[in-house]
Amino acid sequence: MEKGLSGNQLKCIAICSMTLDHLICVLYPNYPTDWWIIICHILGRLAAPIFWYMIAEGYHYTHNVKKYLLRLFVFSILGHFAYNFAFGISFIPFKTSVFNQTSVIWPLFIGVLGLIIVDNHGLKSWQKTVLVFILAALAFPSDWSSPAILVILGFGRNRDNFKKQMWSMLLWIALYSAIYIIFIHPLYGIIQMGVALTIPLLKNYNGTRGKCKGMKYFFYLYYPMHLVICGLIRITMHGNIGVMIGG
Repeated sequence: MEKGLSGNQLKCIAICSMTLDHLICVLYPNYPTDWWIIICHILGRLAAPIFWYMIAEGYHYTHNVKKYLLRLFVFSILGHFAYNFAFGISFIPFKTSVFNQTSVIWPLFIGVLGLIIVDNHGLKSWQKTVLVFILAALAFPSDWSSPAILVILGFGRNRDNFKKQMWSMLLWIALYSAIYIIFIHPLYGIIQMGVALTIPLLKNYNGTRGKCKGMKYFFYLYYPMHLVICGLIRITMHGNIGVMIGG
């Protein structure tokens, strides 16, 4: 029996964390500061780093990067409509804000593009830098914004150095946290640093996918499905209003 946590086990932790966070967002909108709600949101920070890490691992192991990219692109479109419906955000970007205009699947897709670029030996360093900057700008309006793809790049480029991977994540999320503190909500900005709680989980990743190979599509489908349910809860409880920045 393999020791540690498989990719499937980590993803199960991530979807539980994500579901808790999203349910709290629609049940208790407008950034409440009750202690138990804050704890739920801190636990919700476990999800994104696991997905970022698994995306970098998926890129490393995939036999067909074009199919991998296409799958992520298709689910980024589905994820956009599901995410915006869940939280009452216009399907047309930038009508109300520049923040949270689409789901985290979009920067996952862009992150893989970034990994392809940095691994391309035909490009010069300055060309890679410019292209990564453009990709980061494209990811800016999404959930977790530009740091999402920069963390993915850090995970992918430092596969042989776990400490570098984690310090890279903490650096970019600290920047994200600072922006959140200044422009959105001070306490909820600090909450973003809860990603650090993911480090011991990722440290225990054993490098295997897990026994159930068919789980791959379950994880892809679960994301839009749970967001649609969150959207129905939002409308039932609060009417058709936005419940976070961006809506």
